[in-house]
Amino acid sequence: MSKQKQVQLRKNVAPYEKSDAKSSVVQLLNTLIPFFLLWFLAYQSLSVSILLTLALDVLAAGFVVRIFIIFHDCTHMSFFKNKKANRILGTITGIITHFAYEKWKRSHAIHHATSSNLDKRGTGDVWVMTVDEYVSASFWGRLAYRLYRNPFIMFGLGPLYLFLISNRFNRKGPKQKERWNTYLINGAIAAIYILLIWSIGWQAFLIIQAPILFISGSLGIWLFYVQHQFEDSYFENEDEWDYVKAAVDGSSYYKLPKVMQWITGSIGFHHVHHLSPRVPNYNLERAHDSTPPLQKATTITFASSLKSIRFRLYDETNKSFVSFKEVKDLMNKPTASVRLNTRGTSIQEK
Repeated sequence: MSKQKQVQLRKNVAPYEKSDAKSSVVQLLNTLIPFFLLWFLAYQSLSVSILLTLALDVLAAGFVVRIFIIFHDCTHMSFFKNKKANRILGTITGIITHFAYEKWKRSHAIHHATSSNLDKRGTGDVWVMTVDEYVSASFWGRLAYRLYRNPFIMFGLGPLYLFLISNRFNRKGPKQKERWNTYLINGAIAAIYILLIWSIGWQAFLIIQAPILFISGSLGIWLFYVQHQFEDSYFENEDEWDYVKAAVDGSSYYKLPKVMQWITGSIGFHHVHHLSPRVPNYNLERAHDSTPPLQKATTITFASSLKSIRFRLYDETNKSFVSFKEVKDLMNKPTASVRLNTRGTSIQEK
């Protein structure tokens, strides 16, 4: 895509960057009210059936994902026109979703500025190693990466790490505003937990809150993972990296059933979001539908997205993801330089 077409593409999306107060308030109401109602019903149903409670937990977890999308828009200052309103709502939704607003706002901004840039990986993104890096790594380096990319760890232990560790502590050397925002959110979560445990008991609290957090966390990690980890996803070194290409070719269109699209705040239109983070979630589909070049982005469905589990390493030669199995023959040759054919089935040393 030429520079002129890139400029035009961004101009075409610009009209959808304007937030609408009515749409934002309606989304708040149809998201927060059902969530709190489901939480209350889950508690009431404990005297009827734990299975019913768990079913309501699953529904409530879906609304936590939707609340997170609102939180996410607030970090981009796109949910409301007023910056202060975004910060206040972002902090409130950060308490509900257990994410530190200012801290995540910073790391996520870096993710957008460096997405698909092989020379600037490491902040706000999923750990990706190239084939050459993996083969050249030490045994412990490869083991750490394999554990990290293991689905049971990423989607099973990942939510626990996010909620209990990563989101609860400040990074090294944060600004005062960021540091105190994390303290405020942690303190509010602790106070709410204490009040709820005092009111309904720790057993009832755990039966309701633990599944909600775990399921919503796993879904959130999956959405973030799958929209950048598809077979021919765009990755380039700094000297060749391009923001628009990274957005359109390095992010997918995750085509979900309408109910799931609603629950996930249309974040499946991830290519639109990366092209213009100021587009609020309720305008993403409209921007996609009215901009033909965006409709050419890689489209994945739930069924096809399951294949992304086997995409573990990025092959710079063929510009595609490959599996661990496809580089198995070089596991004991850490100094080898790797080249795979277009099918990823043949490996030879250079």
